[in-house]
Amino acid sequence: MLYLFSQHLDINIFSYITVRAGIAFFLAFAFTLIAMPKFIRWAKNKKATQPIYVHAPDGHKHKKNTPTMGGLIFIIAIFLAAFISADISNPYVIITLLTIVLFGGIGIFDDYKKIFNKKNEEGLTSRQKLKLQTLSAFIVSSLLIFWAEFPTDLYLPFFKSALFDMGLFSILFWTLIIVGSSNAVNLTDGLDGLATVPSIFAFITLALFIYISGHAILSQSLLIPKVTGIGEVTIIASAFIGGLIGFLWFNANPAEVFMGDSGSLTLGAVIGYMGVLAKSEFLLLLIGFIFVIETLSVIIQVWSYKTRKKRPFLMAPLHHHFELKKWAENKIIVRFWIVSLLSNLLAILTIKIR
Repeated sequence: MLYLFSQHLDINIFSYITVRAGIAFFLAFAFTLIAMPKFIRWAKNKKATQPIYVHAPDGHKHKKNTPTMGGLIFIIAIFLAAFISADISNPYVIITLLTIVLFGGIGIFDDYKKIFNKKNEEGLTSRQKLKLQTLSAFIVSSLLIFWAEFPTDLYLPFFKSALFDMGLFSILFWTLIIVGSSNAVNLTDGLDGLATVPSIFAFITLALFIYISGHAILSQSLLIPKVTGIGEVTIIASAFIGGLIGFLWFNANPAEVFMGDSGSLTLGAVIGYMGVLAKSEFLLLLIGFIFVIETLSVIIQVWSYKTRKKRPFLMAPLHHHFELKKWAENKIIVRFWIVSLLSNLLAILTIKIR
């Protein structure tokens, strides 16, 4: 809206992506900070609290009365901030907002079922969730090609040129990236603030890559694939950073509210989607390194038990393993944050190594 407003009234300052990204950041941050206490009070009154997974470590039992579905608030804040600040006629912006709505809807429905049934295990089944995620990611990926005409070239980190053109196969590849990323963040969201800060780091990195890729001069100078129009998505990435910092105010240990699947599924999907836009699908392994190792720990645990009847971890995902090793919750969280910060700094350094 600000962009269209600036075009009609010839107010040049709002034509700059960096200015509107700053506005989106503060709008999302302020809305989350203001609305979250009201939501927490409402959730407590309605007993919309987090059902604890039956096999979770004993240290989680005291969290059963903590309100959940806080992701709904920062998603709304981010959506509104993006709607106000970004060019809503831009196809990449529209598809990003659609991704938020689709995956946010899946997460909200899942959270509602868990709260209504008073059991963590009685939300959507894994199969139902996966089907809905796959369908949503397939729609998003198809729109990128057939509507936005997004290039289908595949790039690898450290290489200046594309490896090859994936063509229509890119729809399946991007669907896998988005669904995998969505579930990876969901698995990580098990301790206070554990998924929040690595998501902030991921959006900072992706905002940088997307801004450069959408900038004619910077993309040419840094040998990053130029994609006309995607620079506007930097504004939404900035809104995510602001909304998540606002959420962290209440989600830091001891958490006053959890994001729930409404937040984690959406965060992961948008991170995956923005990785696709930035032509950084493989670089997501560094950008979301914490999410990757959490997911791998689950895969290894399941595979090892099914094939060898042995569990390499005391419990999966990995943060539960360290809990059972008697690490303090704060120590696990902060150390995972540090690892995430370092991996994102490495991802940013790849900009110059091409």
